[in-house]
Amino acid sequence: MLAALASPHRLRIIAALQAGGRNYISALARELGISRPLLHLHLAKLEEAGLVTSQLELSADGKALNYFEVVDFGLGLTPAAIAEAARSLTTKPES
Repeated sequence: MLAALASPHRLRIIAALQAGGRNYISALARELGISRPLLHLHLAKLEEAGLVTSQLELSADGKALNYFEVVDFGLGLTPAAIAEAARSLTTKPES
């Protein structure tokens, strides 16, 4: 969870979804000013960490839209939580 929150892009995504509610990729990409492929990458990391969920829905004109929303989560940041997270660190930087 800490690794997923370590990116400024992912923090902005969570903030946008929290403020505006659930949203789909194209609208969220426009709102944040980032490309859809980059947004997909970051949303996948957030979803893998359990911080957002997605739901595929069909629009009235038959388009498939993948809506994302923030999961209600809490993170207690304690020395023990940091020590636990540190055990999962690698020497390779995240791509």
